[in-house]
Amino acid sequence: MTNLTDDHYVDSAPYDANAETSAPAHPDLDAPNWLLIWRKFRRHKLGLISAVFLAISYLMMPFAGFIAPYTPNERNADHLYAAPQMVHFFHEGKFIGPFVYPETATADLEQFRWVYTSDYDHPAKLEFFCKGGTHYFLGFIKTDRHLFCAPEGATVFLWGADRLGRDVFSRIFYGGQLSLTVGLIGITVSFVLGISIGGIAGYFGGWIDWVVNRIIEVLRSIPELPLWLALSAAVPSHWGPVAVFFIISIILGLLDWPGLARAVRSKFLSLREEEFVRAAEMMGAKPSRIIRKHLLPNFASHLIASAMLSIPAMILGETALSFLGLGLRAPAVSWGVMLNDAQNLASIEIYPWTAIPMLPVIFVVLAFNFLGDGLRDSLDPYSHD
Repeated sequence: MTNLTDDHYVDSAPYDANAETSAPAHPDLDAPNWLLIWRKFRRHKLGLISAVFLAISYLMMPFAGFIAPYTPNERNADHLYAAPQMVHFFHEGKFIGPFVYPETATADLEQFRWVYTSDYDHPAKLEFFCKGGTHYFLGFIKTDRHLFCAPEGATVFLWGADRLGRDVFSRIFYGGQLSLTVGLIGITVSFVLGISIGGIAGYFGGWIDWVVNRIIEVLRSIPELPLWLALSAAVPSHWGPVAVFFIISIILGLLDWPGLARAVRSKFLSLREEEFVRAAEMMGAKPSRIIRKHLLPNFASHLIASAMLSIPAMILGETALSFLGLGLRAPAVSWGVMLNDAQNLASIEIYPWTAIPMLPVIFVVLAFNFLGDGLRDSLDPYSHD
């Protein structure tokens, strides 16, 4: 006969009513949602690298005037189409610090181009925290200090100069202030309209939903590029660069909201039948509160991913309009305006560095797309890879 008091069947320790009897929970089930999202996002290497690149790009925007050695429209008439210059550290085997070799331009009348020769006998050491053209540090502090400059009698064109002798490196930094900001302003306009109109249509339904759907269908049936061109051409030519910049940003936002509104509407149509929405309605919650507190949080992951994928489209839109001469115009500086100056293919063939402004456009658009893909995957932390 089996002994029931055997340790194999009965625990000899006294009974503790407060002791944990259930199996330990999986650590991921108790972790906060943001931690689950971060754990999954950091495994998306391209998305993580893109996030760091974009963070650095946007953090550098207020310091563009300080980092750039020249102001955006500062001309050097003796160095038209100057070739990119290398920064050296050793001269004749000796370390003398960062310097450049002065360059002199001569006209090649056979090939009709500028040729630059370097003076390797007189290295020009770079100056740091030096005085140069006036700019606004952090956007509102007027100063003439720059991170580095070339000494008198020399130039420092890291990425060459354009047809007017303006530094391409400096103009790309200044151009990023407008080209990167236009996406943020445009996406703000698009999200305010898309979420408001789509949310109202999806929550209330009925004739409101029918009217909104017809408006969306009409707007989406119009070819986007001709509509961009028509609206941009309607901007008065005498308006200043700041006014044109905001108008272009608003135009891009106005043309982007129908797609977001349709996605919000379809999601709200399904969510409004859920029990938590019905419970909020029975407790007397107003529609605005239900949309803001109950419906939008359930749609936040899609909104974030949509924002990351919409911003590059707006940057490309501004670049395309400025390239065609219908967006921002000189003296404003953006990547599209710089590419507009490089439309001459013959000049690009002879002076290829004038096409460098297309590189930041490519890198930023790719970074936003990779970041959007990473966020879209990680915002559903319980899904499988």
